[in-house]
Amino acid sequence: MGLIELLLLAVGLAMDAFAVSVCKGLAAGKVTKKEFLLCGIWFGFFQGMMPFIGYLVGSRFEKLITMVAPWVAFGLLSLIGGNMIKEALSSDEETSSGFDVKTMFMMAVATSIDALAVGITFVAVPVEVFNTSRILNVLFAVIVIGVITFIISMIGVKIGSVFGDRFKSGAEIMGGTILLFIGFRALITYLDSSHSLSDNETIFGMLIPLLGTLLGSAVIYAKKNQLSDKMRAVLVGCSSGIMLSIAVWGMIEPAIDGLNQENRNGIIPVTICFCLGVVIQVVLDKLIPHTHVYTDLTEGPKSKLDSEIKIILKEIIHHIPEGIALGAIYAAHFMKTEWISSSVALVLAIAIALQNIPEALCASLPLRNVVAKTGKAFLMGSVSGVPIPLLGIITVVLVVLFPSVLPYVMSVAGGALIYTTIEEIPQITLKKDNDKGALAFVAGFALVMLMIFLTPFLLKSVQ
Repeated sequence: MGLIELLLLAVGLAMDAFAVSVCKGLAAGKVTKKEFLLCGIWFGFFQGMMPFIGYLVGSRFEKLITMVAPWVAFGLLSLIGGNMIKEALSSDEETSSGFDVKTMFMMAVATSIDALAVGITFVAVPVEVFNTSRILNVLFAVIVIGVITFIISMIGVKIGSVFGDRFKSGAEIMGGTILLFIGFRALITYLDSSHSLSDNETIFGMLIPLLGTLLGSAVIYAKKNQLSDKMRAVLVGCSSGIMLSIAVWGMIEPAIDGLNQENRNGIIPVTICFCLGVVIQVVLDKLIPHTHVYTDLTEGPKSKLDSEIKIILKEIIHHIPEGIALGAIYAAHFMKTEWISSSVALVLAIAIALQNIPEALCASLPLRNVVAKTGKAFLMGSVSGVPIPLLGIITVVLVVLFPSVLPYVMSVAGGALIYTTIEEIPQITLKKDNDKGALAFVAGFALVMLMIFLTPFLLKSVQ
């Protein structure tokens, strides 16, 4: 391994530290020079130390390290990310900045533990930068890795602090969710022992719906006034059609077919799980305080949460079944399930993204009135879509660990999707004739139906 390869390796290893540093800056807001240095030193030191330890232990513990490291990273990042989200939703104005020794130690270990395996590769692929002993070359390599991580981590904290200082609560939620996502990414990469689905493909598929949320939220920069009742009816009708189409053609029907192929009557367990999905959404409605923006209707228990947080929580409740549905269909693709077409995963990801565009717009415009700032409304509207990839990854992990639950998870998602869609239509649409909304609903339904059933034939004809 020469100098160029070493530099590229160092940058690649530093990417997780960079992402976590951004999250740290988002949560902290204003960051002092001391805290910049502390973050860089913690991440840089551990990122350099772990490969050195891996080199010293050699290949004797390679299997153990490969097995344990993803679970450690997942556990630590989930703990820290969950705490950040908890603090963002807390009514207390003062929260910990998170630069204490305990927090930084856990984050540094979580982002660097996978580098142990890199150190092991130094045994098989020696570092040959200088014409000297192997141990000195390894020492030089780990110093380079540490220094590059140090610099990149400080840049990440600075980037995060700029947004965290302006958009405190929304930034903390975003940062905590990113940490959770990184942890699940490490776990799903480890679970992909068959290499049937690359990590990049999984992550890309999970992020497509979030792109739709970002696009929908960004429209508020161009549109200064609120949506008219007719336009809102059209958008709601279209998104409802897409949601119901995903539930029926993407979840419920394949689940029935899958169980029928196992010589079982699939309709009975699917119906039970369908009802379970409805119950889950009803319980979430009752337990989580949330506000429907256009009707100014607040549901759930009484809470001192800010109104913008309640609006976001409403969107999160809505996105939960979307994330489960996306994860279920990607898990099927992951395991090469015969009764689900390989093209459906991408089709459903795109369909959810299309549905998220009008939904994010309908949430971000009222948010701007609540928070009085377009930038904060955009950020908070975007944050509302983050649960989709996060729950998608969780669902993939669950189904990969327990493959037999796939059709049942799909049925649960289908029931939850349909309940959520039907519940919201009367609250948002016009209180009079709604032909335009109904036509838009039919168009959205037909669009995804065609996408799901036509795509396999088109792919065959191309091949």
